[in-house]
Amino acid sequence: MAAKDELGRRGEDTAAEYLERAHGMVVLSRNWRCTHGEIDIVAVDPQQRLVFCEVKTRSGLRYGEPAEAVTRRKTRRIRLLAKAFMAAHRVSWVEIRFDVVAVLIRPGRPVTLTHYPAAF
Repeated sequence: MAAKDELGRRGEDTAAEYLERAHGMVVLSRNWRCTHGEIDIVAVDPQQRLVFCEVKTRSGLRYGEPAEAVTRRKTRRIRLLAKAFMAAHRVSWVEIRFDVVAVLIRPGRPVTLTHYPAAF
Protein backbone atom coordinates (compact mmCIF):
# COMPACT_ATOMS: atom_id res chain seq x y z
CA MET A 1 0.00 0.00 0.00
CA ALA A 2 1.33 3.44 -0.91
CA ALA A 3 2.31 5.76 1.94
CA LYS A 4 -0.47 8.23 0.99
CA ASP A 5 -3.08 5.44 1.01
CA GLU A 6 -1.81 4.16 4.36
CA LEU A 7 -1.98 7.68 5.83
CA GLY A 8 -5.56 8.06 4.58
CA ARG A 9 -6.57 4.69 5.98
CA ARG A 10 -5.08 5.58 9.38
CA GLY A 11 -6.95 8.86 9.36
CA GLU A 12 -10.26 7.18 8.51
CA ASP A 13 -9.72 4.53 11.21
CA THR A 14 -8.98 7.28 13.74
CA ALA A 15 -12.05 9.28 12.67
CA ALA A 16 -14.42 6.29 12.79
CA GLU A 17 -13.21 5.28 16.26
CA TYR A 18 -13.57 8.88 17.46
CA LEU A 19 -17.13 9.28 16.12
CA GLU A 20 -18.19 6.03 17.80
CA ARG A 21 -16.43 6.62 21.12
CA ALA A 22 -16.85 10.37 21.62
CA HIS A 23 -20.21 10.93 19.93
CA GLY A 24 -22.00 7.62 20.23
CA MET A 25 -22.40 7.24 16.49
CA VAL A 26 -22.91 3.93 14.76
CA VAL A 27 -20.84 3.63 11.59
CA LEU A 28 -22.99 2.11 8.85
CA SER A 29 -20.52 2.23 6.00
CA ARG A 30 -16.94 3.18 5.22
CA ASN A 31 -15.63 4.03 1.77
CA TRP A 32 -19.04 3.62 0.14
CA ARG A 33 -18.62 3.92 -3.62
CA CYS A 34 -20.75 4.55 -6.64
CA THR A 35 -20.13 5.98 -10.10
CA HIS A 36 -19.99 9.54 -8.68
CA GLY A 37 -17.22 8.84 -6.16
CA GLU A 38 -16.78 7.76 -2.56
CA ILE A 39 -18.13 8.71 0.86
CA ASP A 40 -15.57 8.17 3.63
CA ILE A 41 -17.97 7.46 6.53
CA VAL A 42 -21.73 7.12 6.78
CA ALA A 43 -23.01 6.94 10.35
CA VAL A 44 -26.10 7.44 12.49
CA ASP A 45 -25.84 9.77 15.47
CA PRO A 46 -27.71 9.34 18.78
CA GLN A 47 -30.49 11.64 17.48
CA GLN A 48 -31.01 9.20 14.56
CA ARG A 49 -29.61 11.62 11.98
CA LEU A 50 -27.77 10.17 9.01
CA VAL A 51 -24.25 11.68 9.05
CA PHE A 52 -22.09 11.81 5.93
CA CYS A 53 -18.53 12.43 7.03
CA GLU A 54 -15.60 13.53 4.91
CA VAL A 55 -12.23 12.68 6.45
CA LYS A 56 -9.14 14.64 5.48
CA THR A 57 -5.78 13.45 6.73
CA ARG A 58 -2.39 15.09 6.36
CA SER A 59 1.08 14.43 7.69
CA GLY A 60 2.00 18.11 7.99
CA LEU A 61 0.80 21.64 7.47
CA ARG A 62 2.85 22.50 4.39
CA TYR A 63 -0.33 22.63 2.29
CA GLY A 64 -2.57 24.01 5.05
CA GLU A 65 -4.90 22.46 7.58
CA PRO A 66 -6.52 19.18 6.48
CA ALA A 67 -10.06 20.64 6.55
CA GLU A 68 -9.05 23.32 4.05
CA ALA A 69 -9.04 20.60 1.39
CA VAL A 70 -12.85 20.40 1.60
CA THR A 71 -13.66 22.88 -1.14
CA ARG A 72 -17.00 24.06 -2.50
CA ARG A 73 -16.59 21.60 -5.37
CA LYS A 74 -15.96 18.78 -2.90
CA THR A 75 -19.04 19.67 -0.85
CA ARG A 76 -21.22 19.58 -3.99
CA ARG A 77 -19.88 16.12 -4.79
CA ILE A 78 -20.50 14.85 -1.25
CA ARG A 79 -24.11 16.09 -1.43
CA LEU A 80 -24.55 14.23 -4.72
CA LEU A 81 -23.04 11.11 -3.17
CA ALA A 82 -25.36 11.40 -0.17
CA LYS A 83 -28.36 11.43 -2.53
CA ALA A 84 -26.99 8.39 -4.33
CA PHE A 85 -26.41 6.56 -1.02
CA MET A 86 -29.94 7.29 0.13
CA ALA A 87 -31.41 6.15 -3.19
CA ALA A 88 -29.32 2.96 -3.21
CA HIS A 89 -30.45 2.12 0.34
CA ARG A 90 -34.04 3.25 -0.21
CA VAL A 91 -33.89 5.90 2.49
CA SER A 92 -36.95 8.03 1.78
CA TRP A 93 -36.75 10.66 4.51
CA VAL A 94 -34.39 11.21 7.39
CA GLU A 95 -32.61 14.21 8.83
CA ILE A 96 -29.07 14.36 7.47
CA ARG A 97 -25.89 16.17 8.41
CA PHE A 98 -22.54 16.68 6.71
CA ASP A 99 -19.46 16.57 8.95
CA VAL A 100 -15.75 16.96 8.32
CA VAL A 101 -13.10 15.28 10.43
CA ALA A 102 -9.58 16.63 10.00
CA VAL A 103 -6.76 14.36 11.16
CA LEU A 104 -3.15 15.44 11.44
CA ILE A 105 -0.65 12.57 11.76
CA ARG A 106 2.82 14.09 12.08
CA PRO A 107 5.82 11.81 12.61
CA GLY A 108 6.94 11.75 16.23
CA ARG A 109 3.96 13.76 17.47
CA PRO A 110 0.57 12.84 18.89
CA VAL A 111 -2.27 12.52 16.40
CA THR A 112 -4.61 15.51 16.42
CA LEU A 113 -8.21 15.36 15.31
CA THR A 114 -10.66 18.19 14.77
CA HIS A 115 -14.34 17.42 14.22
CA TYR A 116 -16.52 19.92 12.37
CA PRO A 117 -20.14 18.81 12.83
CA ALA A 118 -22.60 20.24 10.31
CA ALA A 119 -19.66 21.68 8.38
CA PHE A 120 -21.76 22.37 5.30
